Parts: sequence; C-alpha cells; structure tokens
Amino acid sequence: MMKYIASCSFGKDSLAMVLKILKENLPLDEVVFFDTGMEFDSIYHNRDRMKRLLAERKILFSELSSKYHFLFDMFVRPIKYRDPQDKPYPIHYGYEWCGGRGIRWGTSGKLSAIMNHYKEYYPDEEITEYVGIAVDEPGRIRENSRTGVIKTYPLIDWGMTEDDCLTYCYNHGWNWNENGVELYRVLDRVSCWCCQNKNLQELKNIYVYLPEYWQRLRGLQSRIDFPMKGIGKSVFQLEERFKREIENERKGGEK
Repeated sequence: MMKYIASCSFGKDSLAMVLKILKENLPLDEVVFFDTGMEFDSIYHNRDRMKRLLAERKILFSELSSKYHFLFDMFVRPIKYRDPQDKPYPIHYGYEWCGGRGIRWGTSGKLSAIMNHYKEYYPDEEITEYVGIAVDEPGRIRENSRTGVIKTYPLIDWGMTEDDCLTYCYNHGWNWNENGVELYRVLDRVSCWCCQNKNLQELKNIYVYLPEYWQRLRGLQSRIDFPMKGIGKSVFQLEERFKREIENERKGGEK
C-alpha cells in the first residue's frame, strides 16, 4: 500500500505545500518534522498549530530528531580527521558551524532520521514523499537514491514560486512573528538561527531586530575558533562592523 508523507520544516515553502495539500484534499497519511533544537520560536508555534489541525483530520504527525542534541554534535562529538598527518591527535571534537563551507551535517542528520523513520514504521510499503521545493528553486532538487521512496514536488506542479508560497501562508493566516518582528521581513530563509549560510544582511538584521538570537550566536562563536563567515568575520567582528555601519547610516541621515 502506498503511503503519502509530507516533510515539513514549517518554513514558508513546506508549510504552503501542506496547507494546499489539505485544501485540495490530496492523499496525506503523515506529516514529519525534523527538529534540530535550533529553530526560531515561531517555527515551533506554527508546528503546534499544525499539529492541532492535523489531529482534527486524523492525520499522523511525527516529530523526529537526531540521536544526540545539535550542540553535542557541534561541540563534543569525537570526529576523526580525514587527513590526520601533522595533527597532534587523530580526532577533534565537534563539527562546529553547520551550513557553510559545504558542510551541512545537520541536513545529513535530518535525512538519516527520516529514512530510519520510514524503515521502522513502513518497512514493506512504498512511500510518496511530498517535498516543498518551489518552482523557482530547481537547484535544490537532488537525485533520489532512496529505495521505496518516490519524491514528488507539488509546488512545482502548481507553479508556485517562493513569493507565492509566502503570500499563500499569509493569506491563510500564518506568520513567523518573533516578538513583533516578522522573520520573512528580515531574513531570506527561516532556517536554523545559527546556520552558517546566512548572508551578512541577514546577520545584520538579526543583530538589529532579533538581539536575543544574536546573543546566542555570540555564545556559539565564543566556543568556536573559526569565524562564522570566514576570516575577519567572526560574530564579534561582525558586531563591530554593524555598529560602524549603523552609526554611519545615522550620520548620513542627519545631513
């Protein structure tokens, strides 16, 4: 028997996908959410709201996580050097930043957790997995190497862009409010707040509009030698840079 499962991060694209699947009454047996433990609070708020909506329709919701907490993998996990030559010790501890330099260990953990979930609960069934990739981001589509899993991309079938997805969510009463700040007004993507892939403008907006998350980034950087955005761009160095930019903008506005 075919099972229909939606993978939802509760960002704009995957949330719009699930909402439209429900509206169109497409087959849906389960929604799975992988919690890194490092999501914005509004993601958890939308998760809780969706759980209630799914329960009303008797659709299963499953929340997955890695065996170890994100911070354990970031700081504590023993990792062998790929090339231990000239190293004083053959291992180091923690993956450090996730998302940059081609190192997305958090994504690997997510994919592994989802596959283990399928193997445990649907060992003899085929799965159609709904994936929330918009029509204007085809570069995110990856070749499917998972046996027994058929990936489908409803947003592409519907011709929905990223902007369409955000508008669809807003029009249906959903938002990403963080203490009065709408995240999609200040961030391109509402991924983990500590993602190294965040660009400098996003980080500046976190510094200005989301100071509680900026303090968390400072805490992470204090424990990681490598600067978050590369040489000369640690969280602390970026903070000084942002202060100067803001001061220059203020002075320019006074002229």
